[in-house]
Amino acid sequence: MKRTLLCAGLLTAAAFAQQNDKAIPLSKVERKNKAPVSNEVLHVSLPKPVELKMADGLTVLVLENHRLPAVTARLTILGAGAVFEPAPTPGLASFTAQMLNQGTASRTSRQIAEEVEGMGASIAAAAPFGSSTTVITASGLSETFPQLLALAADIVLHPAFPDSELARLKQRQKAQLMQMRAQPQFLANEVFFRAVYGSHPAAVVAPTMASIDAMTPELLRQWHDQRYVPQNAILGIAGDVTVPQVRDVLASLPDWTRTGLATPQPPPSQAAEAKKVWLVDRPNSVQTRLMLGNIAVKRTDPDYIPLVVMDRIVGGSPAARLFLNLRENKGYTYNPFSSLNATLFAGPWTAYADVRTPVTEEAMTEFLNEIRRIRDEKAPAAELDEAKHALVASFALSLESPADLLDRATLLRIYNLPDDYWDAYPAKIAAVTAADVQRVAQKYLNPDSLQVVAVGDAAKIREALAKFAPVEVRDAQGKIETPPAPAH
Repeated sequence: MKRTLLCAGLLTAAAFAQQNDKAIPLSKVERKNKAPVSNEVLHVSLPKPVELKMADGLTVLVLENHRLPAVTARLTILGAGAVFEPAPTPGLASFTAQMLNQGTASRTSRQIAEEVEGMGASIAAAAPFGSSTTVITASGLSETFPQLLALAADIVLHPAFPDSELARLKQRQKAQLMQMRAQPQFLANEVFFRAVYGSHPAAVVAPTMASIDAMTPELLRQWHDQRYVPQNAILGIAGDVTVPQVRDVLASLPDWTRTGLATPQPPPSQAAEAKKVWLVDRPNSVQTRLMLGNIAVKRTDPDYIPLVVMDRIVGGSPAARLFLNLRENKGYTYNPFSSLNATLFAGPWTAYADVRTPVTEEAMTEFLNEIRRIRDEKAPAAELDEAKHALVASFALSLESPADLLDRATLLRIYNLPDDYWDAYPAKIAAVTAADVQRVAQKYLNPDSLQVVAVGDAAKIREALAKFAPVEVRDAQGKIETPPAPAH
């Protein structure tokens, strides 16, 4: 659901594909159509964290796990994410989060760094674009847990937002923004999220030069004081601690003032209605970055789990249809995949790949063929079973990490899901039928409203893309251009 994770996923997928390409060609690998789990439905009962409700309204989840002498604490603040930022200042939530460890009322940024390093710990904060939350994570050894949590509390409650540190951060952000604008993946993401989200705040994926300049200590402090409030926060603690220890440590921390701010809810998102090609002109590019999709569901929608299975079949892994078609059979690309993003508001189903410029039209044709196939034909039983087995196996592996278990418990609170949601998750995946997959594909993968983003050499690919939908051409800064003459 977060943009940072999306970019990381794209890079990981590309790296995976390249590594395999250097080994044995996947087209020569014999596929057994079997996932490494049995046909038995996985029955689990996840350990439930102890929930504490503090006087200031803070929700605390404690999950004891004494296998390793380590602890992870993660503070999730609802309503402090980028989707709630004022329109003129995109990046405000991220700037505030990044400035937390740059100094407090009693510590300089150097002192904070030295204390963290001395404990062999880490503290990080993030408020990604498209997210409703800010998340602060502190990890370290259990023996230094009280000191680490005290330091993290000082950072969260008493940030100083020193002007000198902010000036340096602004310089770094400007340089990073210029670098991102040279990357086709960023340009594609920027236009794609604008295409599917329209005027929704989740359409914004980066600050602007003007918004970076507008950041001041006073603006960050105002956002912090208004949004960093205990009644809208969940503190999860997992690892080698006990509930009494957590109670004692929390009792020793400074007071966090409760306010009257209710948990903000992001506005709903709507799918785009008319199909369109958004072409970002990148002259002389040897590849075309393709992204296509539209808004699907939010996390609590009953169609979410059938869509997860559908996505796995279409493009959610190197065993999926897009990979087998566009990479193995056609050789158009290294990295054809798809993903589903569902949060408190409906997010998009997206298919994407980097293809060679001369095969842009052919690659688009195959993307659409796979969309039509999952809509028009029921998935074969063996393929459906393989996808479901793989999803359950992946879920089972995630249960090994206390931090992942804690994150799952936190998600229950964020989305108001039933307490047994994760216990029943494998059975819900297993219950998805071919008819379910076809139904959600027909409902959410509509070729007549598909939004297509292409980043590449417009002179060479515009005419081909115009065969699929009306084309709007933009430059790398997002400004609409006069369409270039098509190549002959």
